[in-house]
Amino acid sequence: MKLLASPEIWFVCGSQHLYGPGPLKQVAANAQKVAAALAASKKLPLKTVFKALLTTPDEITSVMLAANADANCAGLVLWMHTFSPSKMWIRGLGLLKKPFLHLHTQFNRDLPWGSIDMDFMNLNQAAHGDREAGFIHTRLRLGRKVVVGHWSDPEVHERIAAWQRAARAWHDWQGAKFVRFGDNMRQVAVTEGDKVSAEMQLGFSVNTHGVGDLVAKVSDIGIDSRAVDALCDEYEQRYAVAKELRKGGRRHEELRYSARLELGIGVFLEEGGYKGFTDTFEDLHGLRQLPGMATQRLMAAGYGFGGEGDWKTSALVRAMKVMNAGLPGGTSFMEDYTYHLSPKGHRVLGAHMLEICPSIAAGKAKVEIHPLGIGGKEDPVRLVFDAPAGAALNASLVDLGNRFRLLVNEVKAVKVPPMPKLPVARAVWECRPDFKTACQAWILAGGAHHTGFSYSVTAEMLEDFATIAGIETVHINADTRLPQLKQDLRNNEVYYHLNQGFRA
Repeated sequence: MKLLASPEIWFVCGSQHLYGPGPLKQVAANAQKVAAALAASKKLPLKTVFKALLTTPDEITSVMLAANADANCAGLVLWMHTFSPSKMWIRGLGLLKKPFLHLHTQFNRDLPWGSIDMDFMNLNQAAHGDREAGFIHTRLRLGRKVVVGHWSDPEVHERIAAWQRAARAWHDWQGAKFVRFGDNMRQVAVTEGDKVSAEMQLGFSVNTHGVGDLVAKVSDIGIDSRAVDALCDEYEQRYAVAKELRKGGRRHEELRYSARLELGIGVFLEEGGYKGFTDTFEDLHGLRQLPGMATQRLMAAGYGFGGEGDWKTSALVRAMKVMNAGLPGGTSFMEDYTYHLSPKGHRVLGAHMLEICPSIAAGKAKVEIHPLGIGGKEDPVRLVFDAPAGAALNASLVDLGNRFRLLVNEVKAVKVPPMPKLPVARAVWECRPDFKTACQAWILAGGAHHTGFSYSVTAEMLEDFATIAGIETVHINADTRLPQLKQDLRNNEVYYHLNQGFRA
């Protein structure tokens, strides 16, 4: 995956000097064993490193500042093996800029009922040590994830893994750059947004290059380039390429132009260090086609993408691709395109004009060329495929003016019916809890028509991500009830207005 870092998670244990050097030595040894078990877990995507046993305010502050300064630290796991008076943590936590997870565990799994004494009780008192820590986290109004259970429990590892994936995506966003080729689609509201607020709160920057800058890179890729030859050979080996586009076919030159688009955009992104991009069919001056297969394949390589200049979705798709790195299933830019409203079952047909990522393809994709129908350009080359059945979700990042909101709708993708006259990649799904409730909830919450669609990213990961980012999240799932959702949205208006104050 392009530009994907593998940062570390620091494991930090809290205690105090009240217990003396012997118990503290045991506490440190136990904490290192817990950290080592997390580091060895195959469920966790990032390396866990034992960093310190902290027993004084100065030690705590020093480690928190070190975490801020270490670009390879994506976050911290905090655990209080014993009682660690939480006033010691106020200064350090107040300065901490990295996300943290509070692990509420204890070293021993079972109590030794027959031999337990006060020495054992004093050494193993995370039951109230973590409650003391939790109070100060709440008193400081710190967003964090709390995971409860023994450190060997597979479910505990799964919940930590979800947070690590969110923390990795947040780490990936910090300093990330996204490029817009041209402006967004004219008169569209949801693809607009405050890029300054995004950089302030979310950490990534978005800037525009004229399409001419991209045209120059594409022009540098000569029509007879060996790189074009190699890419066309790869297409024929990897996909079912339409006969007219194959080598010797009457439209092979158009496949070669698509390859030049892929290579040119790829060079532009690599030279600029960009992690995602946008384009729009209304702003293609100098390009013969709207990039179709080029965009699809670059998305599959890990780049974020948003159609019609939608930079928020481009950034979100990138974050979701970072979260799903190494997991089965894929993630794609998506659009709720049209509905099947049969009394026998309501379904959504998701697609876009061209740009659906082949990471969600069921089987071998086909390479075809067809008219686009809008934009007034040449027929674009595209990958055509069906997405598989299975549990999935749609997510949307919207700018409400005074804050960002992340919407998540859990869905059930179903087998795609035959659509021989629709030459685009497509998915079909059923919404949870049901079509009418989900669509009402989505619209009431201001969700966009562009989304990130994933079979591997979970609602828990996205909730953790929103907590880290300090943004609102709206979760639409099997338990959603509209009266409660409406009240939650009203409550959130008040909360975020008071919480953000004049920064908006």
